[in-house]
Amino acid sequence: MFVVIGFVISMVCIFGVFIMHGGNIGVVLTALPFEMITIFGAAFGSFLINNQMKVVKATMKGFGQCFKGSRFTKARYMELLALQFDILQKARKEGLMAIEQDVESPEQSPLFKKYPVISSDHHVVEFITDYLRMMVSGNLNAHEIESLMDAEIETHHQEAHAPVAAIARLAGALPAFGIVAAVLGVVNTMGSVGQPPAVLGGMIGSALVGTFLGILLAYGVFEPLGGLLEQKTEEASKEFACIKTTLLASMQGYAPSTAIEFGRKVLFSDVRPSFSELEGHVKGKK
Repeated sequence: MFVVIGFVISMVCIFGVFIMHGGNIGVVLTALPFEMITIFGAAFGSFLINNQMKVVKATMKGFGQCFKGSRFTKARYMELLALQFDILQKARKEGLMAIEQDVESPEQSPLFKKYPVISSDHHVVEFITDYLRMMVSGNLNAHEIESLMDAEIETHHQEAHAPVAAIARLAGALPAFGIVAAVLGVVNTMGSVGQPPAVLGGMIGSALVGTFLGILLAYGVFEPLGGLLEQKTEEASKEFACIKTTLLASMQGYAPSTAIEFGRKVLFSDVRPSFSELEGHVKGKK
């Protein structure tokens, strides 16, 4: 919602002031379709050249995410921490082998079924179960698992940032494509030197619309969307950091209630549940 509101405010201020100052919006509207095709066509072609198909698909998906609210809410994190508490509590009371079936078949596990928001996210479930499986096997110590977690989180971080970098490169190229469109318009104008001044003025004005659109699209559309997608990517990484901190605290001998407190502390302040909120939620899930 705020993304749409932001775009509306920007466009109203830009074009509204132009019209209030006596600008002829008709010139802009006449040139708009041709300039947009030139700029977007060139930009999209270079975008395909510059990125692997997996990055192209991730970027398209990322654009869609920009217009949706964040799924990383306080309620989601309370579910995540409560799930980890239940798993660690079961392992503490009945032994690590007691959670082996939950780890091997999370879709059939009563523990995971209690938390549908988390169990429906296969990336999160896979991350949790992979390291719980290592804890059950007992072949790795806490330092080795931490190192492996860091490597996996870094890999996830790199993959998630590929669309952000692609959008940044696209935003950087758009002003240049705007200049290309403008130069073509000037070339067209120079080929019509014999026309009346009014006609030539309109043609030059249309050519300059290309430069205007390239700059507007770069700094008014794509760069803000890239920045928003980067923030959403950081939110996703924080969820894995929460899981990592909780599981490592458990491996170091802390009780489940203390381990999830470790995990709670790494969350961003706006979605971090208070101690009493988390405690009440965990008790309510028993």
